[in-house]
Amino acid sequence: MPALTGVLETSLYVDDLDRASRFYEAVFALAKMFGDDRLRAYSVADKSVLLLFKRGASNCVTQLPFGALGPHDGHGPLHFAFSITTDELAAWEEHLSLHKIEIETRIQWPRGGISLYFRDPDNHLVELATPGIWPIY
Repeated sequence: MPALTGVLETSLYVDDLDRASRFYEAVFALAKMFGDDRLRAYSVADKSVLLLFKRGASNCVTQLPFGALGPHDGHGPLHFAFSITTDELAAWEEHLSLHKIEIETRIQWPRGGISLYFRDPDNHLVELATPGIWPIY
């Protein structure tokens, strides 16, 4: 069987693309690689991509100069996690507080990792996770 090398993209569907972009740029200092009225693409640690799609704007075939993308969309609160180092956990807690972001839940996992959970402006559950969550992380 051919091998996978990782998960490249994570997609979120948002109601207000400009509001979501401001949030992810301000809170996480993500670098925008591409943006238009339908989507924004952000580099995460120069190894993966966070895609923010305007809800409903991609539920038809999107014709690009170099090919066509199939329809997709999403509804409801989704969940994803950013990995962080254990050494920077306290700095992240302070950073979130400075941005007036309430930590909804903090979990100490049996393997030793810690997760902070909070909401973005579209009610998606964002997690910051230190090593020790999974056998591979």
